[in-house]
Amino acid sequence: MKIKWVLSICILTFSNLSFSQWEQSIGTENLNIQALISVDNHDFAGGATGSYLSTDQSATYVFSNSGNDDFGPTRGYTADNDYVYTCTSQGVFRSDDYGTSWISKSNGLPSLLCHGMISVSNYLLVGTPNGVFKSSDQGENWESAGMNGEDSRCITNNADTLYVGTNGNGIFKSIDFGNSWTSVNNGLSSTNFRAIESKGNTIFAGGQIGTGIFRSMDFGNSWELLGGGLATGSYRGFASNDQLILAGSFGSGVFYSTDNGDSWTELNSGLLDETIFDLEINDNYIVAATNTQGVFRFPLSELNLGLSSENASLSISVYPNPVANILTIENINPSIQAYTIEDISGNIIQSGFIEKSKQIIDVSHLPGAPYYIKINDNTFRFLKTE
Repeated sequence: MKIKWVLSICILTFSNLSFSQWEQSIGTENLNIQALISVDNHDFAGGATGSYLSTDQSATYVFSNSGNDDFGPTRGYTADNDYVYTCTSQGVFRSDDYGTSWISKSNGLPSLLCHGMISVSNYLLVGTPNGVFKSSDQGENWESAGMNGEDSRCITNNADTLYVGTNGNGIFKSIDFGNSWTSVNNGLSSTNFRAIESKGNTIFAGGQIGTGIFRSMDFGNSWELLGGGLATGSYRGFASNDQLILAGSFGSGVFYSTDNGDSWTELNSGLLDETIFDLEINDNYIVAATNTQGVFRFPLSELNLGLSSENASLSISVYPNPVANILTIENINPSIQAYTIEDISGNIIQSGFIEKSKQIIDVSHLPGAPYYIKINDNTFRFLKTE
């Protein structure tokens, strides 16, 4: 089923319109960042030099690592109702003051090196080179959750079902919080996984160099390697919400999909480093963690995801967005109305008339770029893909 994304009406004039690009977060220049999380208007970024905090939606960051370890990477974050947690090369740390101070919470972990963590139900779970460990008391004590001897690199959950990506043996699944695990590798051509994400009932997993992103829509029972505009390579980070899935690659930047992974659009303008280790979505921005250039943010509003027309009397829908070939205008006032398509400089590229309540417009000939379609006094923005 094709998902219809409604574009927002722009009330600005064309002279003021521009398509945004990534903006580097002040205070993170030249930093290695490997992990991100947004918790209660606090954005955390961690990497080789420890943990950093932003309280202005990732515009600026300050070092916020007191009590943590400065000499090994911060590799992952999670949070529950009381604490923020981070897993590092020196174990797990916990903060009750949004990162002002951190306390080591690694009792029971045989290896302090940790790769990723989640909070689900009443458990914390962390992946280590020696398997998965869980805590039922907010990190005070840890015990084995199985996968003994498996180098467990990433972990996610769909409700109470756990999925773990390993270094060497693919993906495993548990429906009993780690009491037992099942290998779920049908359709996978990668044995190494560094990132895994649950979006609704769909699981996305980032494979090794030479593969790409795999998707399962049947709870891990089978997987397919995705194309649809994705670069081949290794993927290290994901983020998602109800409207989109984001993927960060090793060397090819950021891609996003609004149709659950069927098609993807590159989103790299302004990025100074296209090796992405993690992604996050806060209230207004997509946030990216890069290997050598710190944190970047991109405004969600520029993607026009599922926004309704501001003029209710028109109820105009313009879809799909992004678009490759055919743009559809639907539910417009059935009287004949003129339209123009303009580039971001305001130059008219195409014009015509809308004569039906559901009109299609061929844009297949347009180069890949952002454009605006103007219908009478209303302006909609869309992204044309190659």
